[in-house]
Amino acid sequence: MAELDVIFNGYAGAKGVAGTVSLVRDGDLVAIVDPGMVPSREAILGPLAELGLAPSDVTDVILSHHHPDHTVNIALFPDVNIHDNWATYHNDQWKSREAEGLQLSAGVRLLETPGHTPQDITTLVETNSGTAALTHLWLHEDAPVSGLDVDPALVEEHRARVLEKVAIIVPGHGPMYRVA
Repeated sequence: MAELDVIFNGYAGAKGVAGTVSLVRDGDLVAIVDPGMVPSREAILGPLAELGLAPSDVTDVILSHHHPDHTVNIALFPDVNIHDNWATYHNDQWKSREAEGLQLSAGVRLLETPGHTPQDITTLVETNSGTAALTHLWLHEDAPVSGLDVDPALVEEHRARVLEKVAIIVPGHGPMYRVA
């Protein structure tokens, strides 16, 4: 089973905007999901160090979509495979591929879940506590569809699809929670 740690709980509101940043470990895969806007780089690097990892230990970065609040700190991890909805990138190599069903390790795969943006993906992680969805389909646990979603109906469609598969949601801007 994969290990999942939320290393920074994001937020969006009067306080500012910060994305939720997660660490996924499964076999040789050590992935950071959505290394975006946070109060300081130490908000990512500190928890990573507490887990015994340096940026050089990270093998992959997964981007749910290309908004700065989910991407701005990607350069903290310079020698990684980067995954988004249409390709995997490493240094100067761009390998186009579908994201839907892409298996990054035995317990980690990607789903295409457009709606917030046309390019959104969700990362599914098989953990001992159940399957987790790292996704921007929810801003946080109590969030209705966001006024910033390009296609709210598509967000609702993909929420239903994801809820059939998971026990845990790691939303784009809030702490992890169990599905009721």
